[in-house]
Amino acid sequence: MGDVTVLAVTGLNREAGIVAGPGVITLASGGDIASLGRRIEAALTPDIDAIVSIGIAGALEPSLKVGDAVIAARISLPHQGKGVLLCHEAWSARLADALPQAHRGVIVGSSRMVVDAAGKAELYRQTDALCVDMESHIVAEVAAAHGLPFAALRFISDGADRALPKAAQAGMKPDGGMDILAVLRSLAADPRQLPALIRTGREAEAAFTALATARARLGPALGFST
Repeated sequence: MGDVTVLAVTGLNREAGIVAGPGVITLASGGDIASLGRRIEAALTPDIDAIVSIGIAGALEPSLKVGDAVIAARISLPHQGKGVLLCHEAWSARLADALPQAHRGVIVGSSRMVVDAAGKAELYRQTDALCVDMESHIVAEVAAAHGLPFAALRFISDGADRALPKAAQAGMKPDGGMDILAVLRSLAADPRQLPALIRTGREAEAAFTALATARARLGPALGFST
């Protein structure tokens, strides 16, 4: 078994910084879903052996708690009706061995933020997915197009009953950084968001901590091997 290199696609630079390490090249989408596929294609050098979608996600299954890990068995593609893409079975099994408390099931990708409990409940009804993020569907499609092994590992940052305040929604820059000024402008326009914003930040920190703990357990190339 030789050295391998995995392309890890995240939403935020914060996630990319946590995931980076031996055998891992990172790419943060910054919520720019329209160009994400092209950016992944550009990053696919001959050295890339596999692709993973990794980072935080919103829960759809009501029993999931902040910080819980979800390993995808398949990715639901709502923009293709009821289309799904399977994840690499052996790699997903190695992730589960390293993270025995993780939940396994469907992850759904969405090209827009799912920001409230009603939207999460409807998506859960449609897909039976455990959680939702904004990258996995795009990453899975590019991996399939290139015949590359694909896995998805996500950590819950907001429960199925949570709504994201507008200030939090405004905070993602296209480069994957945080737009603090946009958050402050939104907060100034509606100060009543402050308690929800503080709660959202605290829960996101718990998800980042869970991601960092898992990263240490997974080792080089995030557990992928040929």
